[in-house]
Amino acid sequence: MASEGTSTVPRMGSFKRALFGYRRKDVDAALAARDSRIGGLERETVEAVNATIAAESELGSLSEMVIEREREIRSLDQRLREANERHECSIASLHSVSERLAEIQAQARGQATRIRMKALRDAVEVSRRTQELAEVSDNEARRPDTGGAEAALGQLFEGLIRLEIGPLGDFSQLVGFEDAVGRLGASDISVERFSEGRATVSMQFDEPVALLRELEENAPFDFNIRRTADDNLILDVDEDQDPEQRAA
Repeated sequence: MASEGTSTVPRMGSFKRALFGYRRKDVDAALAARDSRIGGLERETVEAVNATIAAESELGSLSEMVIEREREIRSLDQRLREANERHECSIASLHSVSERLAEIQAQARGQATRIRMKALRDAVEVSRRTQELAEVSDNEARRPDTGGAEAALGQLFEGLIRLEIGPLGDFSQLVGFEDAVGRLGASDISVERFSEGRATVSMQFDEPVALLRELEENAPFDFNIRRTADDNLILDVDEDQDPEQRAA
């Protein structure tokens, strides 16, 4: 065959004939050459087989590596899908929570509005009733009572005091009254209510003070004492005094 290369064995026609056939020396040389050639082919075959086995082993290792990489790729792909699903679930949950928070905020705003409206209605009702009570007792409270007034002027007040006064002509009169109270040593002065010309002012005295007598001397207007208690006073501004004196 052409793939086997050039033959090194002499052709039969090249042997020289002897008396009883071919020359033994030539035949032995041809056989030796044939055996050498066969041995070489066997060695080449063995080497080829070994190379094939090695190649197949290496191919097997590569196949195992490819299979392992494919397995890892499939695992990573599965984990990626699971991560995407969890991410989508998280987004859906977050969206649901956001919607619920928006609903709660809307409900809270509505509830706060209802509470404010109710508080406003209650405040108006309390103001109306207070005004009615004030009007009912106004005439009696305005009766001259020199002895009672003098005793009230000398009364000492201490701690948290709430004082209602009015009617005030404008907000500047309230500011002037607050300044007068501040000069008496009061702290934490606060206007809790100012409606229809009457103001409720709270104040704190750390030491006893003849509050009404001091106000009589320092307030920017004259007033009458309607009610005195340990922590709740009601004063009525004298509406008969000169307008310039009231505005002072």
